[in-house]
Amino acid sequence: MTIVFYIVVAFYVFLVLSAMGAVMLDNRQPVKTIAWLLVLLLIPIVGLVLYYFFGQNIRREFVMSKRNIELLTQKVVSYYVNQEQYSVPERFQSVMLMMKKISFALPFGGNVAKFYTRGASFLSDLLSDIAHAQQHVHVEFYIMEDDEMGGAVATALKEAVARGVSVKLIYDDVGCWSVARRFFREMREAGIDVQPFQPVHFRRLSHRVNYRNHRKIVIVDGRVGYTGGMNLASRYIHGEHGGDWRDLHFRVEGAAVYGLQQLFLADWFYASQELINDMNYYPKLSQLANGGALMQIVMSAPLGQWNNIQMAYNHLIQSAREYILIQTPYFMPTETLLEALQTAALRGVKVQVMVPLKPGGFWMTWANESFYGDVLKAGGEIYAYRPGMLHAKALVIDGVFCSVGSANMDFRSLNDTFEGTAFFYDEKIAEEVKALYNEAKKACMRVDLHMWNHRNRRRRLLESFVRIFSPLF
Repeated sequence: MTIVFYIVVAFYVFLVLSAMGAVMLDNRQPVKTIAWLLVLLLIPIVGLVLYYFFGQNIRREFVMSKRNIELLTQKVVSYYVNQEQYSVPERFQSVMLMMKKISFALPFGGNVAKFYTRGASFLSDLLSDIAHAQQHVHVEFYIMEDDEMGGAVATALKEAVARGVSVKLIYDDVGCWSVARRFFREMREAGIDVQPFQPVHFRRLSHRVNYRNHRKIVIVDGRVGYTGGMNLASRYIHGEHGGDWRDLHFRVEGAAVYGLQQLFLADWFYASQELINDMNYYPKLSQLANGGALMQIVMSAPLGQWNNIQMAYNHLIQSAREYILIQTPYFMPTETLLEALQTAALRGVKVQVMVPLKPGGFWMTWANESFYGDVLKAGGEIYAYRPGMLHAKALVIDGVFCSVGSANMDFRSLNDTFEGTAFFYDEKIAEEVKALYNEAKKACMRVDLHMWNHRNRRRRLLESFVRIFSPLF
């Protein structure tokens, strides 16, 4: 028995040391490396299990290559180059060109956007657009639940198929873990082409749990698109645990729908291995809205060399001259982003960060709060949304640029998940998103630096402890 015990211990030590070696050889961000090393050292057995399921770096194993995305992009370029000249503030030209280069994000003019902060109005318009679809509907969500909201969309999609409309649906397999498979099976039986994104099977669980598709996209006939922070679940309408739910989503008409279509079809190829580049999915520009805003649909994914959205945010924050407004449910910025925000505040830019007072479990609250002091001490402002969950993801710079999408300002969104974000180079849109920000601020509690410095020692210790592991959340 003693010999068996020592053999088991030796084997466990071997596994832990092997995992630690793999973590160091991955050459990740130092804070993330340290976090995983501490998990492996300080949490016996469970730490090893967590690393096996969530920590392994498999970026190189992704099937979707740069070339596959280029194949989809090339079909759009012929229409893009025929657009009239557009104007963009000089200080944002570099970030626009950078996203075009590393994210295949083409800038499109002539877009009209409508914003939603509540799920009910979003659902109403979405159901109306699906009901009027004539050719195709493409749907992609991290979460689609079998409830009032998800069920209403499922019914609308089934009715569209019955009218002869082609419908494709991608759902994230982990995001929909709690949803009965019957829900998606019934949609397939009704004629909807349904694909799970990275389905989780135990044999390959460790290769799939960590890298999820967090995007929320709908395209109707290539003319109308939706994206932002909302999933298809009733809490986006009624709130959660009796609290309010505030988000930020938008409907767009115009050439930027090309970008959403391109992103969906790239994900469809990844999920189904079916490469679709038929130009019927891209209506001629003359059929789309005239005038309007200049936009880019920027993708970020755990493949390739660059963290696209994080790099863009760094550049944009550094370019700010007057103010920076941030909304995010999870505020756990990378070192470079945090330093950019501190630098902006110290050089006189007004930096405001809005987060929910209670973003979820107590560990998420502590993780968020552990970064408050870094912003406050540099002269930035923190606002905590009190009525319930603030799930919006937005960035506004000086009233001339804004972004709205699915990416949170945390390690996981910026490094490990598939995200989609719209960049608006337009004063009118930026001012509209700013107004929505200020509306939400009326329901917020401002976190005071003096008060923050005098919170109890136990709370500080808990926050500091959880912060160590924040790169893993």
